[in-house]
Amino acid sequence: MDTKELLKKVRKIEIKTRRLSDHIFSGEYHTSFKGRGMTFSEVRQYQYGDDIRAIDWNVTARYNEAHVKVFEEERELTMMLMVDISGSESFGSKNQFKKDIVTEIAATMAFSATQNNDKIGLILFSDEIELYIPPKKGRSHVLRIIRELIEFQPKSRKTDVAQALKFLSGTQKKKAIVFVISDFMSEDYEQTLKIASKKHDITGIRVYDIREEKMPNLGMVSMLDAETGEIELINTGSKSVRMNYEKQYNDKVNYFKETFSKSGSGVVNTRVDESYVTKLLGYFKSR
Repeated sequence: MDTKELLKKVRKIEIKTRRLSDHIFSGEYHTSFKGRGMTFSEVRQYQYGDDIRAIDWNVTARYNEAHVKVFEEERELTMMLMVDISGSESFGSKNQFKKDIVTEIAATMAFSATQNNDKIGLILFSDEIELYIPPKKGRSHVLRIIRELIEFQPKSRKTDVAQALKFLSGTQKKKAIVFVISDFMSEDYEQTLKIASKKHDITGIRVYDIREEKMPNLGMVSMLDAETGEIELINTGSKSVRMNYEKQYNDKVNYFKETFSKSGSGVVNTRVDESYVTKLLGYFKSR
C-alpha cells in the first residue's frame, strides 16, 4: 500500500470513528471507567472520623503521632489496546474482514480515551508480540496507532492470547483499562488472565464471522488454514468432520466467555455484520 492510499484509509477511519467517539462513546467510556483508580496523594495527621485502616504506621512511629495516607481519584487513565493480528483475522464473508472491524473498534476506543485526555498504548500480537507502542496522549499518536493497525504485517499467523497477557503484566505496571480485541481462537490463557485482571480492568471483545460457526457441506474441498498457512484436503461431506469442527469452535468460544467472566473481566461478542456500536454501548451501560 503506497503512502497516499494509506493516508486516505487512515483519514477515512478517523472520520468514521471520531464521530462515534465524539458523540456516543466518550460519555459512556467516561462514566464506565473514570475514577476507578485511586492514587496516593499525601500523608497528614489523623483527624477524628478518619478510617483507621488508612493509618500509615511507619510515619506514625516516626512522629509518635497518628498519621493517615490520603488517596485521591485518578483523573488520568491509561488505555491499552491489545489487538490480535494473526492469520484468522483476515477471514471475512460479508464484504468485510474481521481485521477491518477490529481496526474500527480499536480506533473508536482510542479516540474515546483521547476525549478524556487519557494515554493510549498498543500491543499487536499473534503467538508473539509483533509490536508494542507505549502509552502516550494526542491525536498524532492515535493516528500512528491506526496506521499500524491498517498496514502492519505480522511475522507469525498463529495466536497466543496468554503470551500477550504475560507481556501486558510485564510492561504495564500502573493500572490500565485494557481492551483485548480478537476472535479468541486460542487456548490456555486462564492463568495469565487471572494475574493480569488483578491489576487491570480488562475487557475481551470477540469479533467473529457467522460463516466460521459451521462448516458447510461442499464435499471434498482444499482449505487453507489461516493460522498455519497449510492447505489441507477436507471432506466437508462427512457429518463427523463437520460436527468435530463445530465442537472445536464452540469449545474455544465457551472457554473465552467462561474464562473472562470467571476472572471478573468484561465480555463483548460482536459479529462482523452486526453493529459493534450497539454492542459496545450496551456493554458500557451495563457496567
